Amino acid sequence: MAEQGRQGTKTPRERYRAQVRAEIKERAREQIASAGASALSLNAIAKQMGMSGPALYRYFGSRDELITELVRDAYRSLADTFRAASETGADVAALAHALREWALADPQRYFLVYGTPVPGYHAPEDITAIASEIMAVLLDACAALPPNGPASPFEAHLAGHRDWADGHPAPPAVLHRALAFWTRLHGVLSLELAGHFTGMGFDPALFFTAELDALAGPSAQ
Repeated sequence: MAEQGRQGTKTPRERYRAQVRAEIKERAREQIASAGASALSLNAIAKQMGMSGPALYRYFGSRDELITELVRDAYRSLADTFRAASETGADVAALAHALREWALADPQRYFLVYGTPVPGYHAPEDITAIASEIMAVLLDACAALPPNGPASPFEAHLAGHRDWADGHPAPPAVLHRALAFWTRLHGVLSLELAGHFTGMGFDPALFFTAELDALAGPSAQ
């Protein structure tokens, strides 16, 4: 309802601009799905939409500006998914399955933020802040898990190398566990979405769950 209220306060020109920007982003997502983000072309999108290149640049000033908008949308979508799950009391397993469902729903959106970096592109700080929201939810969930054994040398290292946690007060053992979840589950997801499990004869969903169970167990490292 609030969004409808905001839409209602816009002028016709502002509504038209928002519609055109939304169509440009949709065309960009289609282009990325077929050729990858590095091949994104504003001139090609303009041609598809029956616009001139200069006309399209009035809506997005550069390829990087358009990529930034798509990346921001993707991170915001996952952050909202995690926040909604956490507000219902989701544990780390539920968050992991929410991540997988989000990834499977739109693989190209997933690869845009967790795939091969776009050459020459650097995300602005506000996107890093959204990514930190996602990690903060995971850190909170990992903090609720039982201890998983004696401290490791890596945990001692993390005590002084925790900038990526963006001020979260989690102790090094929790930082380690969150990183283990994040890297191993993204590894499984990336391979699955890229089709590397095709023809291997096992159920990727069961494999994902088995990795999750191993990570959540008291002996997980």
